[in-house]
Amino acid sequence: MEEKERAGAAAEAPLDGAPGQQGGSAPDPGTSGGAAVPGRGAARGLGVSDVVVRYEKRDRGARRGRALTTAVDHVSLDVAKGEIVALLGPSGCGKSSLLRAVAGLEPLAQGTVTWDDADLAGVLVHRRQFGLMFQDGQLFPHRNVERNVAYGLEAQHVPRAERAARVTELLDLVSLAGFGRRRVANLSGGERQRVALARALAPRPRLLLLDEPLSALDRRLRERLAADVRDVLRETGTTALFVTHDHEEAFTVADRVGVMSAGRLLQLAAPEVLRSSPATPEVEEFLR
Repeated sequence: MEEKERAGAAAEAPLDGAPGQQGGSAPDPGTSGGAAVPGRGAARGLGVSDVVVRYEKRDRGARRGRALTTAVDHVSLDVAKGEIVALLGPSGCGKSSLLRAVAGLEPLAQGTVTWDDADLAGVLVHRRQFGLMFQDGQLFPHRNVERNVAYGLEAQHVPRAERAARVTELLDLVSLAGFGRRRVANLSGGERQRVALARALAPRPRLLLLDEPLSALDRRLRERLAADVRDVLRETGTTALFVTHDHEEAFTVADRVGVMSAGRLLQLAAPEVLRSSPATPEVEEFLR
């Protein structure tokens, strides 16, 4: 259990260092660049510039039985502070690999990841002050709801009273007021994901990375929670990168949606722009 908790701290421990980066100049909002969040003005935040991620795979025909496969192929994008961007695409398109690269969980073969223009190369996962939320939530079964939510705050050595107030605030925000003493094993799938969201938000991450957080739920519950996730992220002003294969989920949650295929970012635009003006026949076909 202690080993699992130490691993969880990577997503929730504080960052000791300067702010980060943003990559490149702002391209056309209908392609792969960033736009200021409406009502917030220009706001630096996450920058991804010409990022390439490759994996080794076993290949009998390759030298020494190994070959490289490109999971992310020269992707550039940015996410302004307070903005929610979704990466949308089929399984194997590279969206989760890109998210893991932003988190520092995958090495870059090429390119840069920045926060407020500061390069994050060499910055460890737990030093980036990025929150992580995955499909299964990865809750600690031996901790009750409130202690799961409080975990990142404990790692930051937040005083007990302040910690308790933050947990109460977040449980109320995710519609789980009064659930603090419950065992996570007794929660429904939707309730567990709400706890996971509250835990990820508790340390006030400067960027929240969500990797298919609702995909294990049935469609009806997924649709309801997508709207709830959007409301919570906007209420807290959280900057977020949200990975999903579901069109409606992406359009519900995000300010802008990036469509990926075969490791490439085909178009990044507001949902209404994607619907009305797909940049390529491939994007149009995928969104049907």
